[in-house]
Amino acid sequence: MFDLLVLGGLGVDLRVRVPQLPLPAADSLTVPPIDLRVGNTGAGVALAARALGLRVAVVDVLGADPAGEVVRAALDRAGVHTVLAVDPGGTRRSVNLVDPAGRRMSLHDPRPWQGPPPFAPERLAALARDAAHVHLSIMDWAPPVLPALRAGLPAGVGLSTDLHDWDGDNPYHRPFAEVADLVLVSGVRLGERAGAVVAALAPRTTVVTRGADGAELFVAGGPPARVPVAAPPGPVVDTNGAGDAFAAGLVAARLRGAGLPEAAAYAARVAAAACAHDGMEYPPGLLPPG
Repeated sequence: MFDLLVLGGLGVDLRVRVPQLPLPAADSLTVPPIDLRVGNTGAGVALAARALGLRVAVVDVLGADPAGEVVRAALDRAGVHTVLAVDPGGTRRSVNLVDPAGRRMSLHDPRPWQGPPPFAPERLAALARDAAHVHLSIMDWAPPVLPALRAGLPAGVGLSTDLHDWDGDNPYHRPFAEVADLVLVSGVRLGERAGAVVAALAPRTTVVTRGADGAELFVAGGPPARVPVAAPPGPVVDTNGAGDAFAAGLVAARLRGAGLPEAAAYAARVAAAACAHDGMEYPPGLLPPG
């Protein structure tokens, strides 16, 4: 039995510290050591949830390549159970440019999946039945299995997804939102349209995250509730993974019985703590306990 099953979202990040964002026009820049490390959204949720004490399993594809070994080793160190298929196209990867204030810009290479889904719907449904909560990354291999996954969820097992910087119109994201009970989405591209977009997702609970400006919690039938940003426990080092840590904190608090406003406030504290750490492999005690 697992507390959290994460579907998809494994990869590596090539983190580059840069003097400023956007970068100045130049042929070359000298930067600090460039690190290859575990990254991408599913890994961020899984590792943060594990650091919060949850029993975590993750299902995805990885390449049989050095980048894939980086991911496997990190998940193994954290004690995350893995169910993996080999992706002939290689492991997903991102280049993250991080400025001195910890702000980042991510250049994502998704390594699109080719062919039928790597996992049978029945297998995913069986894994989901052994979990208290399922978190769904917006992977390209997932849409064909979403109806069976939703239909196979036992009563009481929640399903969340993170639509990241969705613009509210791109049809790719909608099937993920339609099977979820809890939707997270960045407000970066939604802007003032957030309320209208969220209304169209009702009756799902939706959280619109706004980085350093906190978040907004939308529950069907009520006005949005403001979730204030939390102060990090130390200097901001890297904001990469903060949204994933927020999702993990929200799920962890809900599984421990917290109401939505309390869980969202706790999630903000977890996200702030993540910003004070360099990378997604969080040491014991960094993230606030539930």
